[in-house]
Amino acid sequence: MTFATDFMVEVAPLSLDTGWSGLYDSFMNLIPEDPRSATATSEEICMFAFLKAAGAIHTRLERALETAGLSLAKHGVLSHLAEAGEPLPLSELAGRLCCVRSNMTQLMDRLEAEGLVQRVDDPSDRRIVRAALTPLGAERQAAGERELEKVQAEFHASLSSADRAVLDRILAAIA
Repeated sequence: MTFATDFMVEVAPLSLDTGWSGLYDSFMNLIPEDPRSATATSEEICMFAFLKAAGAIHTRLERALETAGLSLAKHGVLSHLAEAGEPLPLSELAGRLCCVRSNMTQLMDRLEAEGLVQRVDDPSDRRIVRAALTPLGAERQAAGERELEKVQAEFHASLSSADRAVLDRILAAIA
């Protein structure tokens, strides 16, 4: 199977805790069965094709991380902690991951239950709780990183250098 055809099969929804099904993303609810219907404009076809491709890549990333027992959200937290090299305040992690603090608290509960992180007190401010990466968390983050690198290599190999250059220009224009 090639990277491009990997997404042409129906997929059962993934657990909300370990993966992403796309079921609840609003943009997925907007994509018509066949965006090339007689009433669709070329702009709609282009936009929906872009959203479908983004969703397919997202799904592929989630599947790859599942082999390491992670989701994108969990891997994101572990990666920020690994990069920082020290415990980070939960509010800072929430800011780095662009999520609200209550979501970070729930995610931390799951990560801590799995032994991937540990909550530690801030030595200078007892009101602050920090997240520390455990050895198991560092191991799983590294395994997840290897899986993501495989997906990136598959994606890179699925496009010619000319196609990658065009895609880079397109993404730069819309970003």
